[in-house]
Amino acid sequence: MLKYNSVLKNEINQGGVSVKEIYPTMKVNLRGKKREFFTSIGKNLNMILPTEANTSTISDKLTAIWLSPDEWIIVSNELVDKNTNKYELREILFNNISKNNLGAVTDVTDQLVQLELIGENIYELFSSGSPFNFNDFREKKGSTTQTLLNNIDVILHHNNSGSVNLYVRGSFAQHLIDWIRDISLRF
Repeated sequence: MLKYNSVLKNEINQGGVSVKEIYPTMKVNLRGKKREFFTSIGKNLNMILPTEANTSTISDKLTAIWLSPDEWIIVSNELVDKNTNKYELREILFNNISKNNLGAVTDVTDQLVQLELIGENIYELFSSGSPFNFNDFREKKGSTTQTLLNNIDVILHHNNSGSVNLYVRGSFAQHLIDWIRDISLRF
């Protein structure tokens, strides 16, 4: 995060779609399935991880997104200090989970770019580049999915404010942003 380069210099506002980059936010990938893993996570995060497919759990400071039966991504709801790569929560989780062989804790802050999409045509945009059926996703706040968007792996989270957070690998982010800019001109 010390030399983070934003992939979206200016917010996109066209065709009923608004896209902005949300950074810096801490992102941690968790893996585990032991009972002790869930107990430790509950104590350290003060939240329960979602166990149902394509759901999320949100607290004041964190969002937990279900990725698989034994995998989640934890994202800070607040911006973090961009002058450091050390995050207290990641250290606590690493010391209580990884060091005790209860699961794995991996910092993916620099790997994933977080975009926030808002607007009347975001689901048309998603549908034009993804095989996923967004009917239920659109109606249920807190829903999540991992899908392809213009042949790029993404994680989508319909958060409680009505916007959709999109997580994409940094190496594909610019290509995806260019596609979003292009396809939103058609609406």
